[in-house]
Amino acid sequence: MTEAAAQKPGFRKLIASLGQRKTGIMFVFGFSAGLPYALLLGTLYAWLSDAKVDLETMGVFSLIGLAYAFKFLWSPVVDRLKIPGLHRLGRRKSWLIPAQFALGAIFIALSLMNPQTSLGWFSLLAGLGAFASATQDVVIDAWRVDVADEVATVEMLSTVYQLGYRIAALAGGALALFLADEYNWPVVYALMGGLMLAVGCVTFFAPDTEAMDVAEKRDELREAGALQPKVRAIALAIVGVFWAWALITVGVFMVQSLGSDPDARPDSVAFIRTMGPLIVIATVIVPSVIAAILEHWRRSGRYVIEKAVDVQSASDRIIDHGYRALLLPLTDIMGRLGWAAILVLALVLSYRITDNIWGSFAYPFYLDELQYTKSEVAVASKFFGVGMTMLGIALGGVLFTYVGRMATLFFGAVTAAASNLLYAELAAGGAGIDLVAKYSGFSWLVGLFGADDRMARLMLAITGENLAGGLAGAAFVAYLSAITSQRYSAVQYALLSSLTFLVGTLGRGALGEMIATQGYYTVFLFTASIGLLAVILVAFEWIRQKRAGIADAQPIELIESEADAKSA
Repeated sequence: MTEAAAQKPGFRKLIASLGQRKTGIMFVFGFSAGLPYALLLGTLYAWLSDAKVDLETMGVFSLIGLAYAFKFLWSPVVDRLKIPGLHRLGRRKSWLIPAQFALGAIFIALSLMNPQTSLGWFSLLAGLGAFASATQDVVIDAWRVDVADEVATVEMLSTVYQLGYRIAALAGGALALFLADEYNWPVVYALMGGLMLAVGCVTFFAPDTEAMDVAEKRDELREAGALQPKVRAIALAIVGVFWAWALITVGVFMVQSLGSDPDARPDSVAFIRTMGPLIVIATVIVPSVIAAILEHWRRSGRYVIEKAVDVQSASDRIIDHGYRALLLPLTDIMGRLGWAAILVLALVLSYRITDNIWGSFAYPFYLDELQYTKSEVAVASKFFGVGMTMLGIALGGVLFTYVGRMATLFFGAVTAAASNLLYAELAAGGAGIDLVAKYSGFSWLVGLFGADDRMARLMLAITGENLAGGLAGAAFVAYLSAITSQRYSAVQYALLSSLTFLVGTLGRGALGEMIATQGYYTVFLFTASIGLLAVILVAFEWIRQKRAGIADAQPIELIESEADAKSA
């Protein structure tokens, strides 16, 4: 039956795939992944804005997004650990169902709270929700790979997942704003909590794989020529201490900043100025240096095992998985790129900073500063804005085909930085945007759909920002895909993509205080200027690749491997 379906021509094969139960479940899982992200890292700030929570506090509140940035840290635990009493549900469902029910309960609990009077508990619940949502993402990604077959292929399941995710983004964004205008925020979050509970019920009927046997097959970490397990354990312990310090430091700062006494809150600008660089050093620089040393030892034959060894205990498995999550992706990058890895990591850290650092303040900017209604923002930012983002992604694909990877990456960095000037103009009154909208025919075009000049101004600014964001995002994904190794693609891509959120997320508290003291206009000029850092780094990386003879459409991994082979 499966073989016959697999041999069907394109359209019939598509119909056969869509008719499978697991494909429908994948759509539900995509919705389940997209809804919490939209509600916790987007729409929630519209509620906080209505509750008159100050911008600096909102910036600190946005640190809950670190759960998504660091989810690769606990992914080995989710992959291997059996939850007592629940593991009979299946290998993935035993994690998915608790996460989804927890999210439903958290949204309902949030609906019963007032962020003005209970901000500490409110932020704690939101943080737990982000952790549950990030954990759910890890499990769903694994489930998709587990259940794929010749009919319901990984590509088809991924496409259906994206469809469900985008619909959830509209439900948690545009629909939530419309409902909040008609009713209130508690009603919205109670309704969304009910939807997550319904998803949890659907998950009971999802297919799943059996819990994996604890017996491990030997892998490359324990083959002859690999680093000694003791050396890897010491390196992992050092990196683990630095990561733990960074996470505890950020957590303590967040708890102190969200306390009920404003006078007891720490200075977020001073925190970022003093602790921000140290956190980046602890989570990026130190692990990278250690990874470079380990790779040098392995290549020179120091501290390596002479013959293959087997896993002896549970602690061996934990160390192996921790090493894969934290150090193996970096040792591979250091081994392939050498000193150029410094430039690559700096580019990864800074490329999307202009979007990441101010994204949490978009709703306060639209609703409080510019005085648009929630329904107007829903139409302009969600419905129209999502379309412009998709157009920007398509434009990135076209440019990648015609001018190449690095030229598209450079153009994306330039436009992403420049798009912040549109918002600076919007904050200053938008006279220049009004002229462009009028003489370009944009005002007339959107007027056909009932939009006035004021809405045309907002929609034109969102057009520029979302086109640039979609283009930059497509270019950046292509670049990350080129520098990741096929051997470690999943973990390495997760690690590198997580780093893109790090600097922006850490800086939001300071940016919120800057908005409160200096205004949006100054802040948008500032974010545009820091976007120039990414432009400069892309230029240097482009030059490096040209000198290394890396073809623009060729994976960097392949070129570096060829260079290593020639030098050997």
